[in-house]
Amino acid sequence: MDFNLLIGGAAGQGMETFSATLSKILQKRGYHLFTLQDYMSRVRGGHNFFQIRFSENLVKTHRDDLDGIIALNSETIDLHLKRLHENGFIIADEDVPHHDPRLITIPAKRLAKEVGNPKVQSSAILGALLKIYGMDLTFVEEIFSYKFDDKVVQQNMEAFKKGYELTESRFVEPERSTEKTMMLQANESIALGALAAGLKFYSAYPMTPATSIMSYLVKKSFDAKVVVEQAEDEIAAINMAIGASYAGVRSMTGTSGGGYSLMVEAVGMAGIMETPLVIAEIQRPGPATGLPTRTEQSDLNFVIHSSHGEFPKMVIALRNPEDAFYQTARAFNLADKYQIPVIILGDQYMADAIRTVKPFDLSKVKIDRNLADESVYQNGKEYRRYELTETGVSPRLIPGKVEGTMVNVDSDEHDEFGNITESAEVRVRMVDKRAKKLELLKEDLLEPELLGSEDPDILLLGFGSLHSPLSEAVELLNAESGSKFSALVFGDVWPLPTKKLEELSSKVKLLINVEQNSTGQLAALISQVTGIRVHQSVLKYDGRPLSATEIRDKVLEGLK
Repeated sequence: MDFNLLIGGAAGQGMETFSATLSKILQKRGYHLFTLQDYMSRVRGGHNFFQIRFSENLVKTHRDDLDGIIALNSETIDLHLKRLHENGFIIADEDVPHHDPRLITIPAKRLAKEVGNPKVQSSAILGALLKIYGMDLTFVEEIFSYKFDDKVVQQNMEAFKKGYELTESRFVEPERSTEKTMMLQANESIALGALAAGLKFYSAYPMTPATSIMSYLVKKSFDAKVVVEQAEDEIAAINMAIGASYAGVRSMTGTSGGGYSLMVEAVGMAGIMETPLVIAEIQRPGPATGLPTRTEQSDLNFVIHSSHGEFPKMVIALRNPEDAFYQTARAFNLADKYQIPVIILGDQYMADAIRTVKPFDLSKVKIDRNLADESVYQNGKEYRRYELTETGVSPRLIPGKVEGTMVNVDSDEHDEFGNITESAEVRVRMVDKRAKKLELLKEDLLEPELLGSEDPDILLLGFGSLHSPLSEAVELLNAESGSKFSALVFGDVWPLPTKKLEELSSKVKLLINVEQNSTGQLAALISQVTGIRVHQSVLKYDGRPLSATEIRDKVLEGLK
């Protein structure tokens, strides 16, 4: 069983509530699911839709073809009808005009009036939908009770039951998993990973699609004892985070491409001050305002090379909600260990998609602040904030923790004590000192994940959120083609881990990069670092996410 539904209409018609209620019911019933959002940058009007794919087996990504459409207006049917299976169905209110034979009309508005609450019409449609799938009323009232008071719960239940009686079951509900799951967006996973790592200060200016990190942290701020500051702009946000980190707490900021453009000077300041900082950069199509509510992977080059001058930084591309949790926690340890900015790179597709995941294993999260031993300096030993060491990492103290010790930092070039200098010799020593950390950091890199055969004929290359579509695309390609396919999906992208790539590239017949940008930025980075050149590219940059079937079709087309 693997079903894919679309709920579509205009902004303001209640799609989000319908989708959230249905998703929660499905999760409670033991299904795995993946919910994709496609919405315009407006409060009302336009065409928006949600897709909910659910199965008793693990669901990693979205599907293009549809098993059912819940249409809140006729435009939804017109736009998506060609994706509907021949034996699929459409559910709509009786006032939505259409003549497709698969249409099931429900007098939802009339039923809602009978109940005495015009807002419960979606519950009548929900009832009809669950009956089609052979599901009973288990968990429905419980889910309604999360959102409404007793009177509204009963009105929703009455409308639900009326809709339930109007359709016939088409499916027999299969056995479901009893495994415990959570429903999460990747941005929520980022927030949870940060909290697990000991986050105490988060500052940001709202910018889609990064805002939900801040929104989630605000909800948890009192329980988690974390300060969340909505700054006046992104420049203030990153400078506040740097200040909080200097003062000794784990801090973070988040934004999208346009906001990160404003932050880049301060990224360099964190680099020269050697102040740890984690930055979430959740990509959307640019340049400028671009497509605020769409997805892309076009900021890879930007974040790797962000800010002027030369200094070490790390970039981690998040691959799915589980990865987002563990890698965010890891980012804080790496930032502290090497005293560098660490950028975690997401995108709108992963940020807004909702997926069922297993509960996170907190035993895998270790907090390591890598601070200097205060007792060494309490005995009067001279403290040098930028002491030249063999590794390039200097001892870090928290200001005010050791009496009589000054923790000087400076955004100008400085000597070991943090005093401004224009000495040519000191300048060279400090640049070399900071550069040493990048070489040491390479020892902590994680190799990309190999999906598919250990001995492939054709190797697909991708990074970040393409992990899930590539995973399913490899399965499809191996089932439909005579060749052996695998995908190598990078999480750590800067510095670039190269061992596994170099091993496989010398054995395969064909290298194909799969990316959501127009220039093949990962392929260019690989060529720059290793000299390895890809043979073909699958690129998409219209703001819509690549699906597994799209990847399969484009790869097979390129092989003809």
